[in-house]
Amino acid sequence: MSRVDWRGQTALVTGASAGIGAEFARELAARGSDLVLVARRADRLAGLAAELTAAHGIVATVLPLDLAGPAAGRALAAEVDRRGLAVTAVVNCAGFGTSGPFHREDPDRLAEMIAVDVTALVDISRAFVDRLRASGGVLVNVASMSAYVPSPDMAVYAAAKAFVLSFTEALWQESLGTGLRVLALPPGATDTEFFDVVGNDAADGGRGRQAPGEVVAAALRALDRRTPPPSVAVGRANRVAATAVRLLSRRRAVLAMASITGRAAAEPGPGDRAQS
Repeated sequence: MSRVDWRGQTALVTGASAGIGAEFARELAARGSDLVLVARRADRLAGLAAELTAAHGIVATVLPLDLAGPAAGRALAAEVDRRGLAVTAVVNCAGFGTSGPFHREDPDRLAEMIAVDVTALVDISRAFVDRLRASGGVLVNVASMSAYVPSPDMAVYAAAKAFVLSFTEALWQESLGTGLRVLALPPGATDTEFFDVVGNDAADGGRGRQAPGEVVAAALRALDRRTPPPSVAVGRANRVAATAVRLLSRRRAVLAMASITGRAAAEPGPGDRAQS
């Protein structure tokens, strides 16, 4: 494969109102791609669209949408078709996490997280995959380093991202020989609004956070390879961690993650007896 020529492309980016999604939008616009910007916050999207149109002369279409709703991908595809837009790339950045012991989590919030992080991502991928194959396009699904190991206090989020990683790597194999480039992108802790939504700054394990630009640059470098990989961990430390965790037993891996996040032991439940 040759390098991706983004000129003349139309990239649909979810979660484009902030963080990694907004950074993808800026970088792709700088490379000449038109954009379809998707997120809930219409004002943020409008501001970004105006910025990128003025800076790069591209066409940026704003589609405000809550991806927690049903059939989000099919709704997006229908609106894209109604507007006569030929989407050739999809970058699924939308997602959020929560932090806390599972038994204390709000069930409605968990359902919303699964709807956005898993259900919408699958529905969007399915709604656009045929046209991406036909155009020799690009599909990027943002996962997380949490995908590599269960994460106590972020149990559902980590499981959702493990799904995204597994799902996208499988699509990578299914797409070999079609011209479609598929990439799972599992960044480590990144300097975005993610931790504000989680409500726990310590959820990064006390490690330094990457800049969104660093994450996007790594993804675009991977897509430009002659044989793009199914996934790319961003940064040497994260690549080492992704490899090292495979050498641990499942027990040791989850206990190690608990020590990183500061959850050394479970809180006693109603039937547990405190010991001195």
